[in-house]
Amino acid sequence: MISATRLEAATAVVTVQSTSPEVTNWAQRYFGPWWNATSVDPTTVCAGAVVSADVDRDQYEELTQLVHDGRDTEEVDYAKNRMLLARDGEDIIATSPDEWIAYRSTPATGRLVLVGAHSMTLALAAARLARESVRGQLLRDGWAVLHSSAVVRPADGATLLAFGDKGAGKTTTALLLASNGWQLLANDRVLVRPTGERDVEVVPWPSAAALGLGLVQALGWDVGAREHLRAGGSFHATQHQSVTDALSAGDFTPLWEKGQKRERKLQVFPDQFPALFGVPLATGGRAAGLLFPQIDADAAPDVVEGTRALAEVDFMSGKTEDRYPDVFELAQGVDGGGRASARAEIAARLAELPHRAVRLSHDVPASAAVLSKVADTI
Repeated sequence: MISATRLEAATAVVTVQSTSPEVTNWAQRYFGPWWNATSVDPTTVCAGAVVSADVDRDQYEELTQLVHDGRDTEEVDYAKNRMLLARDGEDIIATSPDEWIAYRSTPATGRLVLVGAHSMTLALAAARLARESVRGQLLRDGWAVLHSSAVVRPADGATLLAFGDKGAGKTTTALLLASNGWQLLANDRVLVRPTGERDVEVVPWPSAAALGLGLVQALGWDVGAREHLRAGGSFHATQHQSVTDALSAGDFTPLWEKGQKRERKLQVFPDQFPALFGVPLATGGRAAGLLFPQIDADAAPDVVEGTRALAEVDFMSGKTEDRYPDVFELAQGVDGGGRASARAEIAARLAELPHRAVRLSHDVPASAAVLSKVADTI
């Protein structure tokens, strides 16, 4: 029996369908209220973008063989996995042997077919491509993607966008404000477009949030996370087992990958923010101000000098991120961060809004107080 989940974000719509309920249930949970994910009757899906993902080893072998069948192939890295691409007429076909997934994309109709061996791997891949399908539709419609966290004031939809390099404190800023009267719109990136004469509309970019164990404890979420696991719950499937083990044991010492400066983190589903941590979610807003956080563990939190104009690096594009290159032509030639004209107009409009640089520390109450005070002035 086929099940289907429809996702809607602004003007974009895509349907995920599968004979495996795990695939469509994952999409519904992962995108949740942020992209209005709802179960629909699969017989009503007759047009528009569709991602179809099924467990079928025979079809996987057939499509993989077709990729290798004397065709010109290209090897790319996609979602940290090796992928071989080829053409079959107007379609793009591909195989990812490490994931045991084969793909067929028909750009003219927006239809994507995935076949593979494991339902959970397919669920992750289908959600990834559904999100990329939505991004492609919105980019073609004049939207752009900003590398920013965001919170919304529920009273009027005013949205604060936090910018900075990795580790600057964008996620911390958003979570502290969302724990103090604001609503969480995004923890790492947002979709934006110019509307009216001067406004910038903001909608979420759903993704699991990666939270360091030290931050989880500092926010007072350690008990909730640990009890969730002890009650048989789980977090995102990409979470490293060592993080799960540490949480279960009540150990919140930061975990670092061997020989690297990359921290292993708690991976939180969007719907777990309100359910486990009491953080409400927002589904859209209007840009009202820009924050530029910086973390200094031992200094007193305060408003500081250090604002700047937005740069190309603040837009998520092929130049700033290449984990998901548009190999299936979902954006049909539009750069992954949006058209240059859209980015320029958005940057110009955001430049007219209040800019504030804020120093945060490991003193969570003091950092939250400074952020709330700044937010009240915007």
